[in-house]
Amino acid sequence: MEISCAFATASNTPAHVRLAESLGYERAWLYESPAVVTDVWMVLSRCAEQTTRIGIGPGVLVPSLRHPMVNASAIAELVNQAPGRVAVAVGAGFTGRLALGERPMRWQHVADYVRCLRALLAGETAEWQGARLRMMQLLGFGAPRPIDVPILVAADGPKGLAVATELGDGLFSVAPPGSAAAADLSWRAQLCFGTVLDDGEEVTSPRAVGAVAAAAVLHYHAVYERLGAVAVDALPGGPSWRAELEARPRGERHLAIHLVEPGPQVGLDRLVRCSGAVGLTGTAAQVADEVARYAAAGVTELVYQPAGPDIERELDAFARAAGLTRQLP
Repeated sequence: MEISCAFATASNTPAHVRLAESLGYERAWLYESPAVVTDVWMVLSRCAEQTTRIGIGPGVLVPSLRHPMVNASAIAELVNQAPGRVAVAVGAGFTGRLALGERPMRWQHVADYVRCLRALLAGETAEWQGARLRMMQLLGFGAPRPIDVPILVAADGPKGLAVATELGDGLFSVAPPGSAAAADLSWRAQLCFGTVLDDGEEVTSPRAVGAVAAAAVLHYHAVYERLGAVAVDALPGGPSWRAELEARPRGERHLAIHLVEPGPQVGLDRLVRCSGAVGLTGTAAQVADEVARYAAAGVTELVYQPAGPDIERELDAFARAAGLTRQLP
């Protein structure tokens, strides 16, 4: 099983990707969510310039945010900068659309987008919204066609899994592995969160809480959006979390949902027990055991997202726990 990393795309992400390369991570995925993070293609270009080995790519692109020709052109230039290192993941949009006040896309629209994107990268004439398209860039304007780039589909439910099986080179998932449908895919990337505890450190230490707070907030957000009030109320501190969110005007809740945190009475140890949001939290030995369980479940690429105030520390600690081999400069 490969060990990769993911980042909430920021101005300093290229430095973190460069560190990840030196620590032995296989790939670095960068989020696209323009209301929450900075531009994914601009930062990926900088990552390409500052690294030589590590795979890079957007994870995940939200089709409604960019015309397929725009993404095809960006992919072509990134492949030109980092040949053989680029992979792309496409999804229906979670924060990328919800933070704009829009619901995730219909999976049929995602499937149509992936088909169009593949045709463009192959150098074929594609059709999009009634218009016929072809990449017409001359030599020197990105990698020449055909461009063979793996495209993963980010999905957890049955409709998304069907699109991944039909059109994707693999699956990019957030929910814990377990679907029989996903077993047919040879590339199964699994996003995970957590922090490796220092010797003698408690799971509720300020450092540990700071490292997983963002993942915990994201979990509450996902449960609320996908499963509703009853489900989020069953989480530790869920009723108070929902009350704070729903005190905002209905038309503005999407502007605050990423900022509302579980109350201070909710201990991290309870979050770990009650959800998979920060499931890769524990001692180095415990995290190593969890990594092995993902491999046994059929995951082929474990994608760890470091978070908190010390990204470098999180990357290094997880690399050690996962048994990665440091790369010589």
